[in-house]
Amino acid sequence: MEDTYQTIVAPSEGLYKEKGSKFIALAYPVYSEEEVKELLAELRKQYYDARHHCYAYILGAGKSRYRANDDGEPNHSAGDPILGQIRSADLSNVLVVVVRYFGGTKLGVSGLINAYKTAAADALAHATLIEKYETALLQVYFAYPQMNEVMSLVKTYSLEIKEQLFELDCRLTLEVRKKLLEEVTARLEEMEAVTVLEQV
Repeated sequence: MEDTYQTIVAPSEGLYKEKGSKFIALAYPVYSEEEVKELLAELRKQYYDARHHCYAYILGAGKSRYRANDDGEPNHSAGDPILGQIRSADLSNVLVVVVRYFGGTKLGVSGLINAYKTAAADALAHATLIEKYETALLQVYFAYPQMNEVMSLVKTYSLEIKEQLFELDCRLTLEVRKKLLEEVTARLEEMEAVTVLEQV
């Protein structure tokens, strides 16, 4: 199972101008549809005077969740060219929004496709890429005497601790690479007085 993917480290910007029209491309690392909605709402406020806010995104290591939106431009003239650029850069967990300010001269469908494609490519060209892998969160509950055993497993698998609570009853939230999830869960469940729950 392939669980690695390339994404961008931080937001980046690109620009394309043609016949007075201005295409501002903004690329963001995103991890959920909720995040996409929030960013789009913010950008609509920020660029409230723009004619179109066209976008595309791809989510997940398998790149199975994606969407393209033309936001009022002719069908397939904006969202698809943006999506095409994310795909050709082989990225995932990325949202690219291209904000268009109309310059008074129509560009025609092929002109639009070129403009949205070029703006999106420019934003992605300015981004720093990183390889990541899909992870899941595990909640681990255990009694204090089990601490050493649990912590030694955390060390063995180099797991990232997201939250910890050490009292008589202890709790850890661990980030585990999806590929290792079954193995780590099984190892923890073999321990005495340890309960494991996957966070969805």
